[in-house]
Amino acid sequence: MKLKFFNQRWLQILLGGVLLFIITEEALRITNNPNLFPTVILLGAFVVPVAFVTYFYEHVRDRDISLPLLITCFFVGGILGLIAAGILEYETLRNLGILGLFGVGLIEESVKLIFPIAMYIGWRYRHEADGLLFGIAAGMGFAALETMGYGLVSLIQSQGDMGTLQQVLLIRGLFSPAGHAAWTGFVCAVLWRERERKGRGMLNFAVGGAFILAVVLHAAWDIINSLGGQTLIPFAIVVISNVVIATISLTLVIRRFREARTPLK
Repeated sequence: MKLKFFNQRWLQILLGGVLLFIITEEALRITNNPNLFPTVILLGAFVVPVAFVTYFYEHVRDRDISLPLLITCFFVGGILGLIAAGILEYETLRNLGILGLFGVGLIEESVKLIFPIAMYIGWRYRHEADGLLFGIAAGMGFAALETMGYGLVSLIQSQGDMGTLQQVLLIRGLFSPAGHAAWTGFVCAVLWRERERKGRGMLNFAVGGAFILAVVLHAAWDIINSLGGQTLIPFAIVVISNVVIATISLTLVIRRFREARTPLK
């Protein structure tokens, strides 16, 4: 049983990626070779997202969804979303201050849907499981690329401090499944589910409610983390709040995951 568990591809990717990250980081520490920084950032940003998407691909995928299409959704969906968010958020953050974080949630939850919506309009992929997978892939692609950006900025601002870079990669890597992937996966699963029930494209209260909920969770996450916390009590409040939001987000996507598997049995 244990051997079968370790034969799962998502786990092999996760363990292999973590091992490569540790080896590369140690090599950087020993040699001080700055050429290794991009590899450290790349591995730190992509290991968890790739492993997470692989898990869902192995467990809820429809046979019509090919691996190349999934990879395209991950990278193209993530890149398109990141570019659109970068352009739109510039004015939002500059004009609205801290209230702009609500706008950020709205913008990012919208732009991450660009590639999944294209698949939705194409009509070929009709199961809720398809929507869930497209949403998770696009969300994780966005999260991985965003983490690379944050990692690079932290490295520059800290003047090459590995401790700061490690903290950014670790926190964002661990929480990425409960963030962008969960929110976009949940919205897409509901969107596909409603069409599957009605037999036609649907934008109803269930879909709108799912999107609003994702935006609220996203905005709450950003606002809480923008508060920071230098002393023990504020820091504890931030951590507890993050755990609560992450639990809610994962619960939503896990519920959709369980229901989405039914049509594939």
